[in-house]
Amino acid sequence: MTQSVSAPTAPTAARTGPGHGEQLTEHLVSAEWNGVDSWSDPTLGPYEDLSLDPATIGLHYGQVIFEGLKAHRRQDGTLAAFRPEEHARRFQRSARRLCMPELPTELFLSAIQKLVAADGHLLSDDPSHSLYLRPLMFGTDRSLMLRPSVGYRFLLMSFITGGFFGDTVEPVSVWVSRDYSRAFPGGTGDVKCAANYAPSFNAQVQATDAGCHQVVWLDAVERRWVEEMGGMNLFFVRNNGKETEVVTPSLTGTLLPGVTRNSLLELAQRLGCTPREEKISLEQWREECRDGRISETFACGTAAVVTPVGQVRDGNESWLIGDGREGPVTYKLRRLLVDVHHGLAPDPAGWMRTIR
Repeated sequence: MTQSVSAPTAPTAARTGPGHGEQLTEHLVSAEWNGVDSWSDPTLGPYEDLSLDPATIGLHYGQVIFEGLKAHRRQDGTLAAFRPEEHARRFQRSARRLCMPELPTELFLSAIQKLVAADGHLLSDDPSHSLYLRPLMFGTDRSLMLRPSVGYRFLLMSFITGGFFGDTVEPVSVWVSRDYSRAFPGGTGDVKCAANYAPSFNAQVQATDAGCHQVVWLDAVERRWVEEMGGMNLFFVRNNGKETEVVTPSLTGTLLPGVTRNSLLELAQRLGCTPREEKISLEQWREECRDGRISETFACGTAAVVTPVGQVRDGNESWLIGDGREGPVTYKLRRLLVDVHHGLAPDPAGWMRTIR
């Protein structure tokens, strides 16, 4: 029988730090596509309101993509962005999917250099805080014709952030969504476009109403394969005899290929674990938690970094993962990743790009 536990109290903890997304910094970087073959040089200016025509194509037809990455203050006081080249490549993939011009990697990196150099002084040496960078691109044509825009604008803004779930790392509870799907085959689940996110809000409201922190998505076809948690990738720690496996759902075209996800697969090997990518069903997750094979589950992403999952609710059923607390592998992976961010552990392969 599935272990039954009472529903947790909905998250109400007050934030002690800057939160996430509220404390925007002082500057904005902007560049424009000429409609034919090139982008203007990125320019740094004050953070200010935009003036948009009501018929802007991006507003009506969703030609909007974005990214999310962070810069961190390292132990020696310098600032460095985490794997910006990977984020540039994912931004380009999102642009291709929405029939938008690709932003060259050099321009992406130049924009980050300009903004972090200008606003990085606002980031303290508190290791729980970071500078979150938000690249954005949208179609700018004044037209209600159902077509791709010709003109585009790129923006880069930033804000000081603490932890996505607060400044302390506590296990979160999750609600399995049976009513909604995040993505479907042939859709846009593997890119970061604005249109992916508003449709997920109803499921998140359901999770909150059920006393959970986040929603877990199942595949849209069979409704049995575990895919993501909210906007984050999921991992499962499986004890297989003497071997510890760190497992994440396979990329099927409906999951976002997270940069943090990719990084943790590499870091798991450094800890002596075996990284694996495989499809995991909801029933398998439940049964392997029950018999102790899956002892830990965690979510990861740029905003959340590494966040342990302590409890799962599926309708009227619920179960704990391990003892409901953060497990040792989750802790070690989070600690190692954060140490790389702050220059306290060796940089595996040039992941940190110093901002001069």
